[in-house]
Amino acid sequence: MTVTYAASYAAWPPGTDPDLLRRDVARAHEEFLTTGRPPRPVRDVVRDSWQRSLRGGVDPEADGPRSPGLGAAELRDYRRQHPMAAVLPVVRSLLVEPAQDSDQLVAVGDEHARLLWVEGTPGLAARAERIGFVEGAEWAEDAAGTNAPGTAVALGRPLQIYAGEHFIRPVHPWSCSAAPVRDPDTGAVIGVIDLTGGDHIAAPHALALVRATVAAAEAELRLLRLRGVLPAASAPGTATARLEVLARDRARLTSPYGTVELSPRHSEIVFLLARHPRGLGADALAARLHEHESARVTMRAEMSRLRRLLGPQVLGSRPYRLLLPAATDADEVRALLARGAHRRALARYPGALLPGSDAPAVVDAREELHCGLRRALRDRGDAGLLLDWLDRPGNHDDVELLRAALRALPRESPRGPVLRALLDRARR
Repeated sequence: MTVTYAASYAAWPPGTDPDLLRRDVARAHEEFLTTGRPPRPVRDVVRDSWQRSLRGGVDPEADGPRSPGLGAAELRDYRRQHPMAAVLPVVRSLLVEPAQDSDQLVAVGDEHARLLWVEGTPGLAARAERIGFVEGAEWAEDAAGTNAPGTAVALGRPLQIYAGEHFIRPVHPWSCSAAPVRDPDTGAVIGVIDLTGGDHIAAPHALALVRATVAAAEAELRLLRLRGVLPAASAPGTATARLEVLARDRARLTSPYGTVELSPRHSEIVFLLARHPRGLGADALAARLHEHESARVTMRAEMSRLRRLLGPQVLGSRPYRLLLPAATDADEVRALLARGAHRRALARYPGALLPGSDAPAVVDAREELHCGLRRALRDRGDAGLLLDWLDRPGNHDDVELLRAALRALPRESPRGPVLRALLDRARR
């Protein structure tokens, strides 16, 4: 018997045998690393993350994250100014203190899945040190492969990762449940809360507990903001540059130093650097662009040209990074969707993200945004929003949203026959 659970963000669907699932996932992980092809028993969310991890050059045999952690003094200063410090008492009250006798760890991370606090059972914490699951360590996907805090931040969704679903083999004995924390005003991800331990952490109640803690933390942030305890913009960093990538093959970067229209390749590079504010090395950047041959030499030449174009005050190196906090128009659409402002999100979405790009990381970001918008319209959109979507070029044969629009329209609407004709044609 093989367990199939393709669409779930929860590790254990109803009726799942954990031991059988562990064996199936372990075989699937081995098959993926051997053939490079995603096996069928793996959940979509895990399969996609494995592929991102492989493209990003993460070593599946590594002992832990490949990025160096923060030193004690640097971590202390960083934690002091980070907005997640304000909700630490809530997290301790709801997760840490009730589970003092349980075999689990509670981790609070930043918007890059860097672990700021790790608390829980001392014996388990000592074991976690062997895989680098410690305060100051970066557990983003591009540093540690598939894992709950890193993948939750990457997707902006709560999820569980069970045993062999982790990309790095030494992490297979562990399971984790995590959910991102969002700024109450902007909707931007500002942190992540994670439970880590044995198989029991992949049970449905564990993810429910994490989500409830995140809701309480976000409510606390909102209350502190209203009381004036926190500044009006608690998310770290204020964007001083804006990158326009929607419905454009050549992105436009606006900064205090002027506005530049970028080449298609430079558009991809600047977009990826905007998504990774801590920067990317030449190999990691090349993997996301699918530049495998002579990656380091090729990327250095490309980045040298880009640095001459943007100036040393905008583009840094070692690793390559934007020196100005940058926001994209795609970020704005995602934030509006997170807040439930679907009408404004659709109005801010003129078309696909860098539609001419076939760089793997850009394709992933494009599909994530497109599917997120479609899902919001399907689940919560009214007839007007659905018709707006269907009237756009390329959307006339969207069977799922044609059906949703027909359900939402008044029975006597003159658009009904037109939509039914489009639906019949799309089915054929």
